[in-house]
Amino acid sequence: MTTAPSSQGEIQTDAVQTKSSLGFTLRELWRAMRPRQWSKNLIVFAALVFDVKFMQPQPLMRTVGAFVIFCLVSSSVYLLNDLVDIEKDRAHPTKRNRPLASGALSPWVAIAAMIGLLLMALSAAFALDWTLAAVTLLYFLTNVAYSFYLKHVVIVDAMIVAMGFVLRVLAGAIVVQVERFSPWLYVCVTFIALVIALGKRRAEITSLDKEAGNHRAILDEYTVPLLDQLIGIMTAATIVAYSLYTFSAENLPKNDLMMLTIPFVVYFLFRYIYLVRVKELGGSPDELLFKDKHLFFTAIAWGLSSVAILYFTHF
Repeated sequence: MTTAPSSQGEIQTDAVQTKSSLGFTLRELWRAMRPRQWSKNLIVFAALVFDVKFMQPQPLMRTVGAFVIFCLVSSSVYLLNDLVDIEKDRAHPTKRNRPLASGALSPWVAIAAMIGLLLMALSAAFALDWTLAAVTLLYFLTNVAYSFYLKHVVIVDAMIVAMGFVLRVLAGAIVVQVERFSPWLYVCVTFIALVIALGKRRAEITSLDKEAGNHRAILDEYTVPLLDQLIGIMTAATIVAYSLYTFSAENLPKNDLMMLTIPFVVYFLFRYIYLVRVKELGGSPDELLFKDKHLFFTAIAWGLSSVAILYFTHF
């Protein structure tokens, strides 16, 4: 008479443990997908806004779809990166706490999720536009090449990071079917992405010091003076390119009011360089944007003023 209750109790305990284990795995998988970094994918809305189609329901919904697609494929890439760098991450002071490096998430679960996320992203992209699917696949394949080889090639590693942002912008342009989107914006995105990528390399070198090469081999190929020079060059190039965009792009209002947004871009870049060089921050650019109120409100002010000029000042 005592056997049955004991067996039932054991079954209930096993069920609770299984549910708990599943919940823990899902939480760690979600963390490994890095949803906080999905903010990078907001740049797919650039084409929608600057082609002056933000008020049109169909282009808006298609752009939201492209945003979700790039959230899925970028999470697939993050899982791939963590799988490739699992041993190096275990020796890193902060990356050791990532789900895969810490052992909280099984590599096999990560592999299955990576494939599943990629397939969902490609299927959804193909449903919207086959060229969007091609760009999505190119984004993933570029990151595969980056994870296994290109991240070990000096300068190219930063350029590949910048290319990822350009592909996001291109994806947004495809789903919106742009008519007045200026090529200057591709140039501006490339340059500012290079500033941020190089700033991240600098932050990694200064924070890890002599151990930098052990965590990311390519850091041995960089020096702080070299990175400061490259960041300075790209900052100047960004300001020039954006300035040229504001008074030469055909899609802009003919009143030249977009030139009033140049100070926001200049201050944003100068503030970012200050944080990287003086405060030695920049290791997590996406988080820095939200943590530093100067960067955050400058970005908001630039966005609101740009929208106001594009949509409400045609005179």
